[in-house]
Amino acid sequence: MTVLVTGASGRAGRHVVDQLLLRGARVRALTRDPAAARLPAAVEVVGGDLDRPATLDGLFDGIEAVHLITVGAGYATLRTGPRIVELAQRAGVRRATVLWNGEPGPVEAAVAASALDWTCLEATDFMSNALVWAPEIAAGEPVREAFADVRVAIVDEADVGAVAATLLTDADALGAAGPRLTLTGPQPLSVRERVTAIGAQLGRELPFEQLSEAQARERWRAAGTDEELIDLLVAWHSGPPPAATTPGDGVERVLGRPAGSFARWTAAHADAFRVPAGSGGTAADTRGSGLEASS
Repeated sequence: MTVLVTGASGRAGRHVVDQLLLRGARVRALTRDPAAARLPAAVEVVGGDLDRPATLDGLFDGIEAVHLITVGAGYATLRTGPRIVELAQRAGVRRATVLWNGEPGPVEAAVAASALDWTCLEATDFMSNALVWAPEIAAGEPVREAFADVRVAIVDEADVGAVAATLLTDADALGAAGPRLTLTGPQPLSVRERVTAIGAQLGRELPFEQLSEAQARERWRAAGTDEELIDLLVAWHSGPPPAATTPGDGVERVLGRPAGSFARWTAAHADAFRVPAGSGGTAADTRGSGLEASS
């Protein structure tokens, strides 16, 4: 089968691609900049922009299943969901996974109203969001964040990718998952506790400074974050929904194994926090829930 992955160069999207290839699927990846995608050679990389459906002509031809993201350029909520789903159905796409951005939006509504078999993956904050701290940690500078003591059961983005790939290639698994599947890690952790865990992996105590909400908003604005998304991020980080703070069994139900821990994630990514500041390789500064933007 051939599966289309949107957001394929994102943090979870790359894992969706890799897991699909391991399962023997053919993969078509959508990106605004194919030359910069850096995806496996086996992947068919095509150019297009979910924010501009006119660029998606022929995108869904021969596609049986699709992994959809719900944000576009600048992590702004996609408003083109109805047109995207219309194109998918017209081409004969049968099933979909949808990676939400923290609350239901136009893409989710369009998929829910369609004839597609689908599951919305309600992932909590990605573990890889910690990579945004890498330059400060490597330089010995303080990590600065707001809402430092709010706990979230952060999820390994590799688990999200594996779940999506399983559901896209196994109709029975998709049906069993239901329309909404919450994906969490095994332990609720605050920002402060995550920084401490990274420090333990590196063998040193990491300095931390708490920001006010106003300071956090200003930093997001300075990074060019859309005001709508800033409001969403503040709401999520200051008072995440109960499903995001309580470890669930979504990953284990689909994969047949427990979700990966943050300790395991930090061990696998420790070198990223030893790289000198300015050398690149860190995550985009969204500091949010399981956000995946088109690229």
